[in-house]
Amino acid sequence: MEWKGRRQSDNIEDRRGDPSGGGNSPFGRGGGFSFPSGGGVGRRGGGLSIGTIIFLVVIYLIFKSMGIDLLQVIDGGSTGGGGYEQTEQSGGQTPANDEMTAFVRTVLAETEDTWNGIFQSRGANYEEPKLVLFSRQTQSACGFASAATGPFYCPSDHKVYLDTAFFQQLSSQFGASGDFAEAYVVAHEVGHHVQNLLGILPKFNEARQRMSEADANKMSVRVELQADCFAGIWGKFTQQKGILEAGDLEEALNAAQKIGDDTLQKRTQGYVVPESFNHGTSEQRVRWFKRGFDSGQLSACDTFSGPV
Repeated sequence: MEWKGRRQSDNIEDRRGDPSGGGNSPFGRGGGFSFPSGGGVGRRGGGLSIGTIIFLVVIYLIFKSMGIDLLQVIDGGSTGGGGYEQTEQSGGQTPANDEMTAFVRTVLAETEDTWNGIFQSRGANYEEPKLVLFSRQTQSACGFASAATGPFYCPSDHKVYLDTAFFQQLSSQFGASGDFAEAYVVAHEVGHHVQNLLGILPKFNEARQRMSEADANKMSVRVELQADCFAGIWGKFTQQKGILEAGDLEEALNAAQKIGDDTLQKRTQGYVVPESFNHGTSEQRVRWFKRGFDSGQLSACDTFSGPV
């Protein structure tokens, strides 16, 4: 992917090196849409009862009144991420202009160009999302996230969250290397933002409150596959610009194959549980990304009508 020397987006919020994790509260609301990280293939959501949350809030406030910030204590005791953060002890600053940051800024800028053009052709304005770079852990309007969460989009604050150490995991753990595979990850999460702007995510979030877990999982698969299809549309536009190099499309398709629910479950537990799928099988993810890439049309990405 010939990305160097191209426009870079300013819609980056760099929290790497922030000891507070970038948040104001240790308690989140859930509801983000995550990229599989290997620790599980489910979507993020709140798992604490009201009583537990109240108890934790009280404990947090008690320690806070004593001058002890539990968030900083926890952050100080956690293990390191992918090496992009320089600690205060070393006297360094977060390398805001490192190559990985430049790459993410460029990919985000390319998604902005793509979706601004598509929305304008439909007589609408595209609200560009912010992309938050973090290391190890951070806070979003959808809850507290760590590197184990994987990249995700939070519809409540319209932000994409990314620990760039995930790219190393994508290569070493999933076997999906290459810069276009990494770009696919960003484009997929931006695809969720597009769904949010189109009103698809709000309708899904409202509907799943009335669904059984199995039905919510089935609907989640359709949501995720559409985000893959939207990522494919972005891929089509990068191809038309002449940015793609030989083998780039194969990198993205390989990544889509490696993070299918069935493939992940076989690797982590040795068997698959189809009713627990909520991102789609490897075959489905490859097929829907390819459909978006081949067509370049929003109309080709209707994952809600008929079988997927």
